[in-house]
Amino acid sequence: MKPRSVVNILFLGGAKRVAMGRLFMAAAKKRGLECNIFSSEISRNVPISCIGTVVEGRRWNDPGIYGFLECLCRRHDIDIVIPFVDGGVAVAARLHERMPSVFVPASSAELCESMFDKVAAADIFEKLSIDAPRTYRGGRVETPLIAKPRHGSASQGLIKIDNIDDLPSADTIGDYLIQQRFDRREEISVDCYVSTAGKNPEPMAIVPRTRLEVAGGEVVRSITIDDAEVVAFVERALSAIGLRGAVTVQLIRDDDTGRLYIMEINPRLGGGAVCSVHAGADIPGMILDEAMGVTCHRAPYRPGTEIARYLQEVVFFN
Repeated sequence: MKPRSVVNILFLGGAKRVAMGRLFMAAAKKRGLECNIFSSEISRNVPISCIGTVVEGRRWNDPGIYGFLECLCRRHDIDIVIPFVDGGVAVAARLHERMPSVFVPASSAELCESMFDKVAAADIFEKLSIDAPRTYRGGRVETPLIAKPRHGSASQGLIKIDNIDDLPSADTIGDYLIQQRFDRREEISVDCYVSTAGKNPEPMAIVPRTRLEVAGGEVVRSITIDDAEVVAFVERALSAIGLRGAVTVQLIRDDDTGRLYIMEINPRLGGGAVCSVHAGADIPGMILDEAMGVTCHRAPYRPGTEIARYLQEVVFFN
């Protein structure tokens, strides 16, 4: 990003990310920058409009999405693009390939797409010897199992399998990742930022937290935890896979054995990442620094930092 006093950031699917938007603005202010937030959305009437400018955009699979985003970036002199939804991550990565001057804190489009395909991701974890639940590949059924839509999110469409009759039909079984199920488990989310610079990028932030309360697939209460085993596990996984930029890793710990398993990786900022930022991992600041060519450093975090989210109305007069 060229030297300047103003930074313009485009969110993709950032409709509800008001808190994160404010954290980007605060990080910019610390660096002597004025921050303007733009967000590409299907509807103008979304909460992010209370702190930024909403642009009526296109769907991620629209053939004209790249031409639209290129024009948008030029019109508003966009410096940084941040994807917040699964469909926007590969789009942002490919936009960076077309517009290298626009900074995108993400891995390659191909790697991102493989992480959003649960079957492909499970194959990668297995190939790299990253501990993951046992995958069912046909034959004898060893229950309990769980079937997850291979392109699903927010825990929607899950099927618990306790016997062979619970398996998806032969026509649809290819649409699922079927894995060993742990009914007694601890779920752990890990907010990460991996430097985008150099051939061997290093993680600048790895912050584990537990989700205390979830509503509609979104975390509404979360607390950071001190767990060196989780941090080491995630650091090995990030390095083995070669991920860069903002990453959210989902783990579980089996209550019976204490063993950690990787469930999935979302190569983007998670909805609960604000908790980790408040705990000391200034991911927005890291993104700004890297966009400006400034070297960022590993950030410690404070365990026991808890957030509780609440609803707030944004009023539109149509």
